[in-house]
Amino acid sequence: MPNRPAPPEDSADPWRRLRQFTRARVAIGRTGHAQTTETVLAFGLAHAQARDAVHLPLDAQAIDAALQAAGLSVVHAHSAAHDRDQYLRRPDLGRRLDDDSLAALAVDTQPCDALFVIADGLSALAAQRHAVPLLQAVLARLPSWRIGPVVVARQARVALGDEIGERLHARQVVMLIGERPGLSSPDSLGIYLTYDPRVGRTDAERNCISNVRPEGLSYAQAADRLAFLLRGAVALGRSGVDLKDDSVAIAATLPGA
Repeated sequence: MPNRPAPPEDSADPWRRLRQFTRARVAIGRTGHAQTTETVLAFGLAHAQARDAVHLPLDAQAIDAALQAAGLSVVHAHSAAHDRDQYLRRPDLGRRLDDDSLAALAVDTQPCDALFVIADGLSALAAQRHAVPLLQAVLARLPSWRIGPVVVARQARVALGDEIGERLHARQVVMLIGERPGLSSPDSLGIYLTYDPRVGRTDAERNCISNVRPEGLSYAQAADRLAFLLRGAVALGRSGVDLKDDSVAIAATLPGA
């Protein structure tokens, strides 16, 4: 019999085509009953990158310099968690300011329409890479808003923004914070919006936009959604479960969409 040409790679393993659409571990193949060496090594690398992202310290000085270069005033804050180990073991301490920060934020500032907090969270890498360019994209969409000083917070949980916003008389507070790293996303940035921030707010009173990074939600898309929610919170007088993100659906009805 004549030799037949080998089938194309996609025909031999049609699952491989899915890999171009996702970084999830699909179509990883096998050798006998085990995973391939390449797959095992790739998993080990991803796991190491996720662990490193959790423990990597935030370079607050570099963020400070980038913000000042953009013409923004900066204030620094720290949670009541003294170090990373305590931060990971005591989430409650990451939600309150330490004594030095309480004193530093006890200033007579003018009320602002929005206050932005850049926080390390569970991935300082995400805040380091994405917070400043995202913030610049958002501010370009809010030209007439009164924006408070940008607060750079370390060892911070999401709820730390409530106390910061309350002390700085913010109508709304936006936390730009590193999300818990995944095995394909060690640098994912989350956005948490709280209207009328004060200590004691619950997660049901916030809006969240997640997975901001080049491989996820782009800066422009995230900025559009956040600006929509900020304006919606003002109109509604609250944020959270009652404030729906209809920005994509509304944009689809506009001319030229």
